[in-house]
Amino acid sequence: MPPTTTRAAVAPPAAGPAPDAGGRRLPRTLHPVAWWIWALALATAVSRTNNPLLLFLVLAVLGYVITVRRTEAPWARGFKYYLYLALTVVAIRVLFRAVFATGTTPRDHFLFALPHLPTPDWYAGIRLGGPVSLEALLSAATDGLRLACMLCCIGAANTLANPKRALRILPGALYELGVAVTVSLSVAPQLVQSVQRVHRAKRLRAGPAKGLRALRGIIVPVLEDALERSLRLAAAMDSRGYGRAGTATRRSRRATGALMLLGMCGLCAGAYGLLDATAPKLLGLPAMGAGALLCFAGLRLGGRRITRTTYRPDPWRFAEWAVAGCGVLSAVLLFANVGFNAAELNPSIYPLSWPTLPLVPAAAILLAGAAGFLAPPPAAPTRPAVPAQRTEEPT
Repeated sequence: MPPTTTRAAVAPPAAGPAPDAGGRRLPRTLHPVAWWIWALALATAVSRTNNPLLLFLVLAVLGYVITVRRTEAPWARGFKYYLYLALTVVAIRVLFRAVFATGTTPRDHFLFALPHLPTPDWYAGIRLGGPVSLEALLSAATDGLRLACMLCCIGAANTLANPKRALRILPGALYELGVAVTVSLSVAPQLVQSVQRVHRAKRLRAGPAKGLRALRGIIVPVLEDALERSLRLAAAMDSRGYGRAGTATRRSRRATGALMLLGMCGLCAGAYGLLDATAPKLLGLPAMGAGALLCFAGLRLGGRRITRTTYRPDPWRFAEWAVAGCGVLSAVLLFANVGFNAAELNPSIYPLSWPTLPLVPAAAILLAGAAGFLAPPPAAPTRPAVPAQRTEEPT
């Protein structure tokens, strides 16, 4: 008899998103606005201090939250490049402070001296070269570290939040601007991915791995890939009617532009009135309120010419409130100056001593790190189902 064909057991279903440790919460993507509020609030808290211990604690919190809550998307792999940029900022700040040597006192700890370059009279007040002290380098390093932490906060928001999902919440009048910002934010991860792909291909082909020849062999394919992506994106956007005026008339466009321009002028005048104590009272909160109303009216009027539909809108639940709240509360605690001395946030390097770690600001920064377990775990990437195999059994 001919052999009979039997079908093997049905393959198990594709591996879907696994529950969090303990099975308490289902994986899902957090609302991008919650991550941006958390990151901007933490950056605001960083601007309050130049204590290196607190700044390193902020970097540790960012690393922990990104490690446990980032996804496998291409834009979620670029935080290390923000760290490289942060190190570059610190190095440039220290280098400039060493070259433009200023503020050196006899009490400073002398390290080395650079050749002094004379400057003309119209360039008075700027000194090129000269003695470099330890206090000057430490002051430059702490200032650069504060800016580096703020850059890392923005990098954390770009790593954790999906820029394409954040585009949904923008008003209709800012849709074109939001698309441009989203495309610009996604360029860096795509370039990084292209560099890695080209470098991997060159290694497989046994090409030069180091030197200028290897760099030239990587840059040209990456630029070509970026140009092709740009052309495909432009063709796709044009085919979908991007940038078309729609049903908006010339009169409505002019009215929208006038309202937005007057609103921005009102906001600028209000900000000036709040910062300058000698300014008239009408240039304070009244001007800012009028500017905000005009901007809101311009956004509503400009948004009528764009009709958008939303498929599966992002929910705003307790996790979003918790993540955004812990970041905002961290910034509020550092600005409140309650329970600690404000001088501990900006320790002096005269005399040269190890900075102290204030407990309340440290607890506030650790509170921002609570977003690592308050946010739901990200959804694991789904794997394709394995097709069932056919086996033959002899009779």
